[in-house]
Amino acid sequence: MTAPTPLIAGNWKMNGVAASLAEAKAVAAGLDGVTARVALCPSATLIAQMAWTLKDTAVAVGGQDCRVEASGAFTGDVAAEQVKDAGASLVILGHSERRAGYGETDALVSAKAQAALRAGLEPIVCVGETLEQRKAGEALAVVTGQVRGSLPAELVGKAFSVAYEPVWAIGTGLTPTIPEIEEVHLAIRATLVEQFGEAGKSVAILYGGSVKPSNAAEILHADEVGGALVGGASLKADDFLGIIRAL
Repeated sequence: MTAPTPLIAGNWKMNGVAASLAEAKAVAAGLDGVTARVALCPSATLIAQMAWTLKDTAVAVGGQDCRVEASGAFTGDVAAEQVKDAGASLVILGHSERRAGYGETDALVSAKAQAALRAGLEPIVCVGETLEQRKAGEALAVVTGQVRGSLPAELVGKAFSVAYEPVWAIGTGLTPTIPEIEEVHLAIRATLVEQFGEAGKSVAILYGGSVKPSNAAEILHADEVGGALVGGASLKADDFLGIIRAL
């Protein structure tokens, strides 16, 4: 199996309006010489506009979530097919903000990953422990358990990635040490190989949690780190490009 191509994905969360697309255009314009895959994941309201803005560029567009069902009476929700139809090619699933704020379980994230595959979307499945779990020495057990529970067997041979985001590092400015990141990423890799065999070696494992230009190089060159899922720093082209170029 060949090594996975690095992926740098920006999660805009609930930020951005049409005027913000200028930042997306600036990212696309600054990718000369970049070999990593690059994606931006805006709110659902911006997916179609961003996809149009970034057509014929090297930047892919992703969604931030999807519903399991393909259609139905689910006011305010968005189906995977609708995310795809709006112009996205990827979708973030199981982010800790969804798990904590909406009670999303591993089983639900797994079902959403199956929905994403049904619609032709590439899932980015998020896992990560809380500060309390890390302090209790449970980080590896929690994360590998989430990997096993959140990745359906249907993913074998399909394009997808896993994003390790320690919950306590998201938006806090705190980051684990490089040895701590490597320990978790190595455990995720072992779990992927356990689940998917040789195909598990070609899955990109992204790191997320307060990634910024000043720490990106060190993180991105750590063992088994195959890219990054970037939050706030992806809202500004200069910051996001600084992270991308750190590869």
